[in-house]
Amino acid sequence: MTRTGKLAIICFAVSICAQAPAFADEITVIGWGGSVGEAQKNAYEIPFTEETGIAIINDVYNGGLAQVRAQVEAGKVTWDVVDAELTDAEVGCSEGLLERIDPAKLPAGSNGAPAIEDFYDGALSECGVASDIWSTVYAYDETKFPNGGPQTIADLFDLQSFPGTRALRKSPKTNLEWALMADGVAPEDVYSVLATDEGVDRAFA
Repeated sequence: MTRTGKLAIICFAVSICAQAPAFADEITVIGWGGSVGEAQKNAYEIPFTEETGIAIINDVYNGGLAQVRAQVEAGKVTWDVVDAELTDAEVGCSEGLLERIDPAKLPAGSNGAPAIEDFYDGALSECGVASDIWSTVYAYDETKFPNGGPQTIADLFDLQSFPGTRALRKSPKTNLEWALMADGVAPEDVYSVLATDEGVDRAFA
């Protein structure tokens, strides 16, 4: 999103980076809060403010694009940088909700390499810059399965062998991938399968 002006980059975990005025006294950064927010403040925000004199106002949200979309559609954008998941960055970019980022305008790496060469493959997207790599894992309470608990992703879905409740994310993200892998789809094939209607039906089944 943008208010006006030129690019001022501060990017966080799979961030959606916005344009803020070069002459801005402050920019608003939206994130997840908690220990992650505190770490980002110490690692990125304080050094950024010390170097530029631009203050950072922090706020917390619950993810997704609803608030981003509402601001853009109302023409009253108040956020400059949003810490978002890659899927939200891709959807927001495709819908025109986010500013596109020219990698040539990003600073070079500490070794002098241009940004386009300084990130992992896929870490630079049209509207986002990634700085975190994270995983979603499954775990179980050992006291509930003293003789050994689930060992594979398929076991997570096996309610007969491993009875009890599950706590899953309230989102298709991760859950559909896990379901397909539990059904025998190789990890490297998950997204090509999910790209088809048949694959989505298979995951839900």
